Amino acid sequence: MIHVSRRSIASRCMLVCFAALAFTGLHAVASPLPSYDLLLKGGHIIDDKNHIDEVMDVAIKDGKIARVAPHIPRTDALKSIDLHGLYVTPGLIDIHVHVYAGTGERGSYAGDNSVPPDGFTFRVGVTTVVDAGCSGWRNFEDFKQRIIDRSKTRVFAMLNIVGSGMRGPLYEQNTADMDGEATAAMALKYPQTIVGIKTAHFEGLEWTPVEQAVIAGTLANIPVMVDFGRDQPTRPIYDLMTKKLRPGDIYTHMYSGLRHEQDPTTLGPSAALIEGRKRGIYFDVGQGGGSFKWSLAIPMIKDGFIPDSISTDLHITSMNGAMKDELNVADKILAVGVPLNQVVAEMTSHPAHEIKHEELGNLSVGSIADIAVLRLENGNFGFTDMVNSRLHGKQKLLCELTIKDGKIVYDLNGISADLWNAAPDPNAKEASRWTTLAPRPGVEAH
Repeated sequence: MIHVSRRSIASRCMLVCFAALAFTGLHAVASPLPSYDLLLKGGHIIDDKNHIDEVMDVAIKDGKIARVAPHIPRTDALKSIDLHGLYVTPGLIDIHVHVYAGTGERGSYAGDNSVPPDGFTFRVGVTTVVDAGCSGWRNFEDFKQRIIDRSKTRVFAMLNIVGSGMRGPLYEQNTADMDGEATAAMALKYPQTIVGIKTAHFEGLEWTPVEQAVIAGTLANIPVMVDFGRDQPTRPIYDLMTKKLRPGDIYTHMYSGLRHEQDPTTLGPSAALIEGRKRGIYFDVGQGGGSFKWSLAIPMIKDGFIPDSISTDLHITSMNGAMKDELNVADKILAVGVPLNQVVAEMTSHPAHEIKHEELGNLSVGSIADIAVLRLENGNFGFTDMVNSRLHGKQKLLCELTIKDGKIVYDLNGISADLWNAAPDPNAKEASRWTTLAPRPGVEAH
């Protein structure tokens, strides 16, 4: 027979009770986190894809849009931001930039003429860019290693039909280096990154760059973007629109006036552009340093020929000239009378559709949480074109906050930050879930 003393039994009971209390205490400390990482409260959402144009809240979890609703409690999120009076849109998409920087090649868009993407994107609400032809199939992998793989901005590419890329006349006029099959092979090797084919700056009489670009685009099932180069009677723009390009291809520099985009009598779009749009060709602004004139944009827009997409043609010259940045180009379209919701669509859902990446450019539940928070300022502003002509405007867009992949990457006025002398944020330890910016210390840090 085994004898157990009363004292031993009491001791064991106490141990069991202490263990239960300890477990309960640990469970309380490890209480579950709120449902969402980040909550954007009270902003006016403009989401073209989902037909939303009203004040609503947006909740983000694990880098994705988790909920969009009229009212979501602040207590449901680690961090909430008051956005009353501001517009909330999908992250902006600029489908015509030049960002193959860093090679040191003088006078080249695969070098000194390009800019680093991260310096010119988040501060204007842009989360995705498309490099428009700086590299060809011969040097794309260098571009990918040097820029695409190292950038916080999402960088896609359109391959130049010239194998050596956009490196000046010596290369860009070389029809022997325009190989549709080799270009398509490189595009198919990197289908998640290469979203189109680009032909640009050609001065010759023949159709070789357009024809080879279409071969590449067809083989890789991606669009062709055309900067039509020098106007030549042997390759008229009407034939480009009606015979050479396919539905879904993109004509950039639509308001340049350099290649008969405008009807000289009506001042509206030329017959070529009208027929191109009927065939399903997309028209892109691409202002750049010399591809946007008020004398075209104003009458053509008033005639109803508005852009399918708004892009910059960003490079070292355009950024300090009339173009400036994505929002400045958008301001111009807004100033001519295109409604704000349409202007936003031309920077979000429309370009996403053009490059066949419709997972972007919207705030659908489950979509990547790329978001721009914009302020529409009222005042007296001036907007210039390629010949330094000025249009007066009453409104201007300003980016207050940019979110990429569910994290705050830019905050102009610190609207996501706590006051310096406020109580410590108890959720600061979890801040890596909702921001890339340095958070204020939380309770755990003291």
